[in-house]
Amino acid sequence: MPHPVVDTHCHLDVADGRTEISPAEAIELAAGVGVTRIVQVGCDVEGSRWAVQAAHSWPNVVASVAIHPNDAARLVDRAGGDGLAAALAEIEQLAADERVRGIGETGLDHFRTRDADGQAIQKRAFAAHIALAKQYGKTLVIHDRDAHADILDVLDAEGAPERIVMHCFSGDADFARACLDRGGYLSFGGTVTFKNSTELREALAITPMDRIVTETDAPYLTPEPYRGRPNASYLIPYTARRIAEVLDRDLETVCRALDDNATAAFGGSWGEAI
Repeated sequence: MPHPVVDTHCHLDVADGRTEISPAEAIELAAGVGVTRIVQVGCDVEGSRWAVQAAHSWPNVVASVAIHPNDAARLVDRAGGDGLAAALAEIEQLAADERVRGIGETGLDHFRTRDADGQAIQKRAFAAHIALAKQYGKTLVIHDRDAHADILDVLDAEGAPERIVMHCFSGDADFARACLDRGGYLSFGGTVTFKNSTELREALAITPMDRIVTETDAPYLTPEPYRGRPNASYLIPYTARRIAEVLDRDLETVCRALDDNATAAFGGSWGEAI
């Protein structure tokens, strides 16, 4: 790419049973195509610990820590309120680490958690993560699946932290405007390259250049033309090119904006050496 970019949401520790690329190899391959910085995201206590370790191991990686909304619902199902409370207490301890830049992915998922009790637990966990983001001055990384209105309701009720990233943004132009009104950065991943993602590209088209970031969500959501294979940070160029096409801007301008925006969205720069 003509200028480095950042993968703002990656799961280096998740092989998904389909790839043998190690985290070190994934980072090296990414750097080779100009993806020089990565945000490693935890979804449970174990994954969040790994994210912090990775951030201390590689200077071009920073961590985001959280209990995923679906995991939050399962913790209460399995162990009652104490299971979630104990997990959140560990996330709070990790949040204080200097290599942690984000609290997330947190939020709501009405696709996998459909019962009212489970969704209520997710809202409680989401509110707790919002409080942590404020307490420690971290970026809130929001998972939103089929829950647009409730995401906004919780944010408005709790009060949004200073920095918000809508992970793998999945809404239309109206929802994009609502998130932007609340100060959010919108993260566009491989889904923006999918043929049927017309509404998503319409949302991208109305998003100001200084509010767009990009991600892989690796090993998931692989961009075209490699959809169906494991995703990795080195495939970001396909997404970046599609973003540039939708915005009708040259690729270098878009890459520079994506890089600058990621720095701003996650509270300042971090090392680029591998």
